[in-house]
Amino acid sequence: MKPILLKPVLLFSAGILSLGAYAAARPANTAGEPANLTNPAQQDFSKVEIKTTKVAGNIYMLEGSGGNVGICAGDDGVLMIDDQFAGLEPKLRDAIKKISDKPVRFLLNTHHHGDHTGGNEKFGADSTIIAHKNVRGRLLEITGSHKPMPKPGLPIITYDEGVTLYLNGEEIRCVHYARCHTDNDTVVLFPKSNVIHMGDLYFAKRVPVIDVRAGGSLKGIIAAIDKIIAEVPADVKIIPGHGQLSNVDELKEYVAFLKDSREIVKKGVAEGKNYDKLKAEKVFAKYDKYGWEFRSIDNWLEMVVTDVTEDK
Repeated sequence: MKPILLKPVLLFSAGILSLGAYAAARPANTAGEPANLTNPAQQDFSKVEIKTTKVAGNIYMLEGSGGNVGICAGDDGVLMIDDQFAGLEPKLRDAIKKISDKPVRFLLNTHHHGDHTGGNEKFGADSTIIAHKNVRGRLLEITGSHKPMPKPGLPIITYDEGVTLYLNGEEIRCVHYARCHTDNDTVVLFPKSNVIHMGDLYFAKRVPVIDVRAGGSLKGIIAAIDKIIAEVPADVKIIPGHGQLSNVDELKEYVAFLKDSREIVKKGVAEGKNYDKLKAEKVFAKYDKYGWEFRSIDNWLEMVVTDVTEDK
């Protein structure tokens, strides 16, 4: 099995911390988020059921509403990756208790969007929150209907390039990729269990979101995924930010979709075509299957046109 090579630079174990930079990021709004995906006021959480999947070793995936949650459970306690929405905190805690009777010691946010950090304030009351430094900055912003995150929900440990946790027998590598889905994305690798949580760098079998106004870039996502594919084992199990548990072949199919989408739009823009013209020509018709409840293929076309245009 090819070893996972990606390595961040900062370290901390279950008992000893080595802190990275602790600073706020430059402000920008997050209009790239799908409002009905990240706004809890628009959802009825009483109908949401939490599905638990054992991925490998002591790693689990929880699916509910919002981003997929990763769990690393063991004698040292529980590491939780993302926390969906505040309204799901009781259900998530119940699901975690069925995995482990240990407390959630650490909560890691893969990025700042509300469908991944909505439970921060509640989980942060008794857990240590860790994230890239720009997550803290963006959680403090006032943008549209988004209010600053209360103090208990803010990361208290931040980093620039990455951080390593030594917990539950795992060397857990948290690696930051700049200008991808946002400017604050983290991928989490579990080399011993051969699992990777990709956050919203990967929407499995569906149209992704690129939050351009928060520093996101399609070109950056493609570059990051190419690097990840080149460095992880061929049999690694992949937890996506949204969608089903995946493998490397499915990730390759996804990045091929991203690359082809960008080339189609890049060619059209070079010919003087705008979004309306490209939509009328149905240039993404072959990718209709990637549309989902929160993003249609036309939404995707609009995002790609914006990304390509702003990258000129």
